[in-house]
Amino acid sequence: MSILFLIVVIDLIGFGLIIPLLPFYGEHFDASPDMVGLLMATYSFTQFLAAPLWGRLSDRLGRRPVLLAGLAGSAAAYTWLGLADSLWALFAARAVGGAMAGNIGAAFAYAADVTTPADRAKGMGIIGAAFSLGFIAGPAIGGILAGPDPFNANYQAPAFTAAGLSVVALLLGLVLLKESLSPEVRARSAARPRRNRWAQLADALRQRDLGRLIGLSFLIVFVFAGVEATFAMWSRRQFGWGPLQNGYLFAGISVLSAVIQGGMVGRLARRFGEARLIVQGAAALAIGLLMIPFSTTLPVLIAATIVMGVGFSIVSPALNSLISLNTAQEEQGGVMGVTRSATTLARVVGPAWAGLLFAVFGKEWPYLAGAAITAAVVVLALRLRTPPSAPR
Repeated sequence: MSILFLIVVIDLIGFGLIIPLLPFYGEHFDASPDMVGLLMATYSFTQFLAAPLWGRLSDRLGRRPVLLAGLAGSAAAYTWLGLADSLWALFAARAVGGAMAGNIGAAFAYAADVTTPADRAKGMGIIGAAFSLGFIAGPAIGGILAGPDPFNANYQAPAFTAAGLSVVALLLGLVLLKESLSPEVRARSAARPRRNRWAQLADALRQRDLGRLIGLSFLIVFVFAGVEATFAMWSRRQFGWGPLQNGYLFAGISVLSAVIQGGMVGRLARRFGEARLIVQGAAALAIGLLMIPFSTTLPVLIAATIVMGVGFSIVSPALNSLISLNTAQEEQGGVMGVTRSATTLARVVGPAWAGLLFAVFGKEWPYLAGAAITAAVVVLALRLRTPPSAPR
């Protein structure tokens, strides 16, 4: 688990380098806010297409090969991003990166393999903390490399640095990472009839609790992806910020998220259960989103992002844990792939929807509408129950 944690941290530092930079990169090539939303959605669209395939492969071949293939693909995509000289090249590079992003779902499945049901939330929280730690260093480094000027940023250095980090993670995986899935489980998975992702998704949605959880995961990520896609544009118009300032803010949120997911989620789940954590986290996320349009000073904005970050850091691993607890061991990779497919679809339509709201109605509307949707999640989550088979 420690080696997986290290690999995911290094890989996600590279991913985090790009997050505060990409909207400015798009606007550098004269992209409108709605086009920036589509640019942010492109990675997730191709990831949506590929995620179930990677999930099935991880069940049949093991988690390690999928993790390594994803890291190699990420290195190639970041290199292309650094060489981009037009808007279409940005879209193409992000499309390749998304198609090769099978390592994310495999990392969660790996965590499920090596944890017991009692420790599942803790394991998911550790992977979530690796994501958060990647986003602590990544956005800060990316902002420093790109610079504070939104109109004259250095776009190549962060992309090439991200490519180099993916190569480092790949080498670590080749040398140190062991396979987590036993040959027996792989054999059972290989013997199961192959189904396409729509059949798998329909199967999962027909299971009342699992279907509801996947739906709630979709809505949470839909809203948060809209924030990620539009916040840099919002902050430039509200405060005149560039990549550097956005990088520092994203890094600060990630510090908070790492503390919560790495050190608190497991204990909170044992005390309250995943179902209650989902309600509490979604409520905090809704409040934070509602505060952002009214953030006219830096202290108010910091408070809003702290509340929002706390909410997302609680609700995301709690949802993943509860989905895992409702899934048989030999189907973990497939269900995680289906879940990842649903959440990456949310990352397709979320940024596109938020960018359209931003362009047509104004910069506040992605956050107001997001708060309303998250409030609906709170209501829907009130009926969730943590399975009694999950020991505490």
